[in-house]
This record gives sequence, structure tokens and C-alpha cells, in this order.
Amino acid sequence: MRWLTGWSGLTAADPTLAAVRPIAGTLLWGGPNPLWAVGDWRPDELRLAVLRPGGPATVRGGLDPGDPTDNADHDTPATLRLAVAGRCGATDRELADGLAAARGGALRHLTHWPGSYTVVLRAGTRSTVLLTDLSGAQPVFHTPFAGGTAYATAALPLADLVGAPVDAAHLAARLATPETPEALGDRTPYRGVRRVPPGHALGIRGGRADRTSYLDDPAEERAEAPAVRELTRALLEAVRCRVRATVPADRPRLGVDLSYGTASATVALLAAAVPLPPGPGADAAPERPAARTGAVKGSWARRAEPPEPETLPAVTLGDAEGLALAVHAPRLRHLVVPPVAPYADLADPLAGPLTDEPGPALVDAARYAAAHRLGGADHLTGHGARQVLDGHPARLADLVRSGRPLDLLAPIAALAGADRATAGALTGTLHTPVTVLRAARRLARTRYADALDDLALKLTLRQEPVQGRTMGRALAADLTWHRPGPAAHLLADEPLAALAQHLRTAARDSAPTEPPGARRARLALHRHAAHYRTLVHATEQHGQRLHAPFLDNQVVRAARLLPDDLRLQPGARHALLAAVLAGAGRTDLPADWGRAPGPDPYDPARRGLRAAAPALAELLDRPLLGEAGLLDTPAARKTLATATDPAQTAPPGTLAALAELLAVELWLRRLAARRPGSSWTGLPAPRRTALET
Repeated sequence: MRWLTGWSGLTAADPTLAAVRPIAGTLLWGGPNPLWAVGDWRPDELRLAVLRPGGPATVRGGLDPGDPTDNADHDTPATLRLAVAGRCGATDRELADGLAAARGGALRHLTHWPGSYTVVLRAGTRSTVLLTDLSGAQPVFHTPFAGGTAYATAALPLADLVGAPVDAAHLAARLATPETPEALGDRTPYRGVRRVPPGHALGIRGGRADRTSYLDDPAEERAEAPAVRELTRALLEAVRCRVRATVPADRPRLGVDLSYGTASATVALLAAAVPLPPGPGADAAPERPAARTGAVKGSWARRAEPPEPETLPAVTLGDAEGLALAVHAPRLRHLVVPPVAPYADLADPLAGPLTDEPGPALVDAARYAAAHRLGGADHLTGHGARQVLDGHPARLADLVRSGRPLDLLAPIAALAGADRATAGALTGTLHTPVTVLRAARRLARTRYADALDDLALKLTLRQEPVQGRTMGRALAADLTWHRPGPAAHLLADEPLAALAQHLRTAARDSAPTEPPGARRARLALHRHAAHYRTLVHATEQHGQRLHAPFLDNQVVRAARLLPDDLRLQPGARHALLAAVLAGAGRTDLPADWGRAPGPDPYDPARRGLRAAAPALAELLDRPLLGEAGLLDTPAARKTLATATDPAQTAPPGTLAALAELLAVELWLRRLAARRPGSSWTGLPAPRRTALET
């Protein structure tokens, strides 16, 4: 795990604090507001820029020795320092210009470069600003420390620093209401460690932390053609800034993952069209002009002259083989990994990795680690495409609220047709248009306070999630401001009652101005980005980088320009991705690309549960969640027994509930077995971070 950390505004006079520093940390700048980088950062993933009064900005790598005269201890109040950590496609000139523009207080432009990265800006000796990304894949955390504020891009090191115990109430909220900000707030699994929301800046001045939004004004929808062109441009930039990176030579330089459907296939085909840079140690000749293969102005998908011999390993999990083998490109070398079922290798719950936070990726870690081991040093995936490109069902209510009811006709008609095709008969699908339209109108009229009260009632009654039998019914069930999490009904009465009371109190506060569909879509994206981050921590190999270009700021911004009625139709994502590839020069895709029926996506989870039934039953024999009073242990055991019964077919909601629940239990056990304070040296005494009841 790689992370940045530092602090600002410390006022404590305790001399022992001078020895506190992260273990194996590299000091990026010192002085009273230091910044460290910890972990296996590559040289080109850490870039620093300095702007002093009366001189130009200078840029260097964060791991380079730098100018010995550049001493942060002697910074004046007008000195600006910028650190960009991660994969950023900005040139040195763009970094310097961005730092100069930040002198006047402009910060939003620092988030418009291609890639996925964290920005730290230090002004003088008293002020520090950190910028999160729009999706939440690059979060920032903070906590009070020694009279000032400590910050980091991971929550666990801060919990180590201040000795924060696990916040049991937050774990209950994660399981019961995972997409409800009124329940989660800015808390993390560690008491006192706070999260900066995506799209916000953390400003620390005089030791006090303050958060402000840097979100752009709501983008107006564009017509389909210009919106797709902008999406194509953004995605090409996102892929190119990964492909052109310099990487170590101890493994294939670039790999793609074809286990995620048309999204990963799109990324793979775009990556295969970008020429690789010279390898480490090679003589880097000037890049010759290349013939453009894309129809989009400014496209970076180019045809190398002559074609480069190096191939890209295209890794596919065995149960996703069908679509992957239909993706052809001269530079893609297909590698099929035998499928590993979820919940594999859980015989010893403590043997797996400890991630920064819990997430369902923990039960899938062995499954995806097998694929990532064969991938490149930079391994591109299609994570996030569904949340970025698809129109959340609740956006149907946005169309009603905005006075565009006629725009509902096309997606609802397409939805009814998809239901008929899936069901194979008209039974149960004739009422799809009426059911969905009524749900959309009901949501458009529902007051936000009433929605919070309704959620509180559902928690109190311990209602199980509605299992929609058709696409239309499932969509109608999702047309709400809030829904309980899939594992909510497995929690104990006391935490559910406490959450319900909290929600009823929050209902008295002011309602958000954001429409329900836009709000639900944004929160779903944040949740998925958090799950992806856990997957990275659990499966990324040493020296390897997993990439999700769809979660980049520029791709998220471009997707917001797409018309809602276009994105709400079944199969819209596949059509959009086909249009992106056509704009990049790939026009030979079949007409039904991505729409052919595939294997049951829930079958691996069912098989994995049955195979791991003894180990999972032992995990729930004396669960830490139960000892903390959070879990209705008998109900959880009954649900597990039902899901692992070969004579029954567990529905998707039950599978999701067990994944969420068992992931938190695994994470708690690994955290409890860890030595407290092991991220730092110089702390006065070990601090306990285990779960406290």
C-alpha cells in the first residue's frame, strides 16, 4: 500500500514529537509542515514543483535528490510547493503553469489533468491544501494531532498515529445504509479519523482543518454526438497517460484485464492502439509522427510505424472467457486464468492482506489476484464503467422533475422490450411501463425528509431487500432516495434502532438541492470507487499498478455530458463504448457487441460459498461483529446455511449481503491481529486500534 502523509500547524512543545515519522518514508519536503511518501512509489509517480517569489517554477521528481539549496525550512510566506502523487498525464510545463495559477487561489484546474492522482499544495509555512478526486478512488483523511492536523491518503496510518480504536457505529452504518450520507457522514472505520468527500479540498491553516467543494457547476447535457466525442477524447487521454509511462523491466510493461465485459475490452483495444515508449535503458529516439487512426480531433490512439513487436498480456478469468476471446487486436496476447471461486483460501482468515478499510473485494481477493499476477507492471481494468456511464434508475424521476416526461417513453419502452426478451413470454412484463412510470413519479414528488423517515422505518422493521423478478420491477424498487444495504436485516436490533433514530433527527435538517437521480448516481460511484480501492490494496502485486481509467476526473466529467434519456436505455453502455471505439478507428465490432447473453454472473459466488461453507461457518461461530453487539448472529448463520444449501439457489441480494458482512468480519480479525502503531517510528507507546465495545 502506498500513501502520502504529513501534518500542519502542530503547537505541542513535546520534544518527543520531533522523532515521529512514518517507517520507511521518503521526505518530500520538510519544515514545520512536512510531507512524506511511504511505500513502493515509482520515480515518475511523485512530482514536485516549487515557486518562489521573483522566479519561475521548477519541477522535479519526488525521489530525485533535487537542489540542495531548496530548503523548505527557509520558505517564505509567498513560497508555493506542489506535490502530485499517482499517475498524472500533465507535462512539467503544465505543472509549473498550474502552480503559478494556484497563487491566486485557483485550485479546480489542478484536477483537470489526465490520470488519477492526489494533489498537495503548500503555501508558505502555515497553509496546506489537499485535493481529492471526483470518484473517490484517491481519498484523503485527516485527524487532530498535537494541536494541529495530520493528514494522509490512507486512514489506517492516521489511526496508528493517534491510537484511534475502531468505530463500531460506523461499521453498522456501512452495512445498514452504505449510500446514505446522513448515516455515514465523514467518518471512517477508525474513531476520530475523518474522510474528505470526493470533489472537495481539505484546507489546513493554523492547524485547523476545513473542507470546501471544488465541484464544477452542473454540466449541461450535450447532444449525443458531441458528448460521445468528448467521452472518447477523455478516455483516450486516460489510457494513453498509462501506456506511455515508464515502468520497471522485471515484468511485462503493460497488461489489460478482459474480465469485466465491454468496458475492459474497450480499454484493452484503446491500449493496444497506443505505441509503447522505449524500455528502461533503451536509447530513446525522438518520437516520429504517427498516422492517426481515430476520427476524433486530438486523438492519441495512433498507429506505430513500424508496428511494435511487444505484445500486451490480455488476462481473462476463465468464467469470463466468451467476450474476451471475441476481442481481437494484433498486440493482444490472450491468457486465460483458470477460474478461482470467491471465498477461496479462507481456511486461515488471517492469512490474507489487511486493507485500509473493509470491502467486499476481500472475499474475491484470491480470485482476482490470480489474474493480476499474470498482468503487466501497469495493468488496465474496466472498473467503474457501469457507475460512470449508466444512467441510475432514479434519473427517471429527474426527467419528471425537470418537466421532461416525454423523455421517459423511449427508455421505458426499451425496458419493457428487454423484459419480454429476457422472460421469454409476456407474463410479468406487461405491467413494466406502468410500474416504472408510477415509481418515477412517486420519487419525483417525495420530500427528502419523508424519505429519511421511510428509511428509518425500514431499518426498524428489518425489511429484507426487494428481489425484483424482472428488470422493470428491480428498477422500480430502486426508484427511491434511499435503500437499506443488502446486509441491513442481519444486524442486531440495537445498532439498527440507533441508526433509525439518527436518521429521524437528520430529517429535520435542510434537504439537498441535488435531484434524486443525480444524487443516487454520484453516491453509487463513490461507493464503487471505495470498493475498487480495497481491491487494489488486496490484489495489487509488488511493483504493479492497477488502473481504472473510467474513474479518472476527466472521464467522469465527460460522462456527465451524456443525455440522460440515452443512458437510461438497456444496453446503452455497450452502445456508448462501441461509439467510443468507432471514434478511435475501431469500426469492425459486431452489431450485437456486448448484448449477447452470457453466463450467470452470480454463479461463481454461489459455487464459492458452497465450497467454503465449513470455513465460513467457523468464521461466524464467534464473530467479532457479534461480540461487539452489531450482528444478529443466529440470523447470519441461518442466511449462510441457506445460501450454501446445494438444493437452493441464493438470490443476488443474499449473495451481496453475505459478501458485505463476511468482508467486514475478515477485516476486523486481520486488524485485531496486527501490531498497533506499526506504521510509525518514534511514537511514545503502542496504541490499540482493535474493536472496542
